[in-house]
Amino acid sequence: MSWMIRRDPINELRNLQEDFNRVFSGALPRFFSNEESLSGNWTPSVDIYEDQNGIVLEADLPGVKPGDFNLSIENYKLTLTGERKFEKETKNDNWHRVERSYGTFTRTFALPSTVNVEEVKADFKDGVLRVTLPKREEVKARQIQVAVKTDANGAQAKAADAK
Repeated sequence: MSWMIRRDPINELRNLQEDFNRVFSGALPRFFSNEESLSGNWTPSVDIYEDQNGIVLEADLPGVKPGDFNLSIENYKLTLTGERKFEKETKNDNWHRVERSYGTFTRTFALPSTVNVEEVKADFKDGVLRVTLPKREEVKARQIQVAVKTDANGAQAKAADAK
């Protein structure tokens, strides 16, 4: 099944910027940064797949509490926003290395018009957000039975040639 996705140049630029930030923030040595930079942006990893009933999005949100993120749909765009907070126990901790990313995040995904946005469901378990986006009934693939008509002798009836 192919999707026709409407292009949004602003969103594409935003995604490009997020990709650059993800690449270059991981490439720079972390020991040059001070503690304030720990509140920088990070991007949770997302898997998206489609089955016969709909589209499923799974986002890894380790260390994020249920009240620290928001999921919304507007104009066939699914937006996941939130924050993973850096929680230090005491100011006297002597950190040797901090490699995990913390801070705010925003992910936006364009949805095809085949999604029934009224029936979207989401659950959060073990740090994984799973969003189920069901297809509308009228766009689901269905098998059509073809009735074969036979005459009284059991032979298939042939359509008369129109001349």
